[in-house]
Amino acid sequence: MPPSAGSPRIVILATGGTIAGTAADAADDLGYRAAQLGVDDLVAAVPALAQRAIETEQVAQVDSKDMTHAIWRRLAGRVDAHLARPEVRGIVVTHGTDTLEETAYLLQRVLAPAKPVVLTAAMRPASSRRPDGPQNLLDAVTVAAEPGWDGVVAAVAGAVHAAFDVRKVHTRRREAFGSGEAGPLGRIEGGRVLRLRDAGPAGRPLGLALLDAEPWPRVEIVASHAGADGRIVDALLAQGGLDGLVVAATGHGTLHEALEAALHRAREAGVVVHRASRVLEGRVQGLDGDTFPVSPAGTPQQARVELMLALLADGARAAPAPDRLGR
Repeated sequence: MPPSAGSPRIVILATGGTIAGTAADAADDLGYRAAQLGVDDLVAAVPALAQRAIETEQVAQVDSKDMTHAIWRRLAGRVDAHLARPEVRGIVVTHGTDTLEETAYLLQRVLAPAKPVVLTAAMRPASSRRPDGPQNLLDAVTVAAEPGWDGVVAAVAGAVHAAFDVRKVHTRRREAFGSGEAGPLGRIEGGRVLRLRDAGPAGRPLGLALLDAEPWPRVEIVASHAGADGRIVDALLAQGGLDGLVVAATGHGTLHEALEAALHRAREAGVVVHRASRVLEGRVQGLDGDTFPVSPAGTPQQARVELMLALLADGARAAPAPDRLGR
């Protein structure tokens, strides 16, 4: 059945990932190659989408572990261009699971869209005997077409997660994503979207032009752990070209004393240092007199995106990320 007149138009932008992956054996859900099928193949696997007003575009075709800044720039530009079209109700982005939380965070900070931008993914390849991609894609389109939704979210395994909260929490399960203590924004049940809570402050869009800089700042992630001695920081400094460091700290943002000493050396060399926690839940609260500021982002990976955006804004802090403590 063709879409009815006046149906909300949804644009699906594909970037590859497991949702587009295939394996020689349908029983093999681990030894597959990601990013093998095009977006039209993904849509064809979901007959219910024939009833929707759908447009498709292949933006990239990568395993998301290999996501690049260039693809981020291209994707953000295509999302922005389609959002500007009045006939488009929302955008769906098919993506790999490995870096989905980073892409979602970047798109929200740069665009803060007034229409829904829904990232979706899969834990099993399209060739699987029990693929999860088709249902996730249908759910994502359902969310994108739902009145009252806006901003960047992820719709995977029946749950809707906010861009600032989403993180991968399991290596193999279909329910691979969570929202930490905040909990999901909603659930998709019986083809309908049930809202559980508000997303919270959306933040001011930093603007697409911010991504035009070349090259992007070099920001790396280091971890605090038992026996940390800081030599990895010194090695990064010796290479040159380092602009920022995010520390995946222990507990409530604590640092091994040897690593902290190395981070002081990095800061004296002009490197911006932010802290995040390697702990899955609970946010680090900054205290008066902190030597290294706490990132406003959730995971260390998202904190790296936040610091890159801040450094792109002429080395000054970017527009403050929304205060999400207590949400």
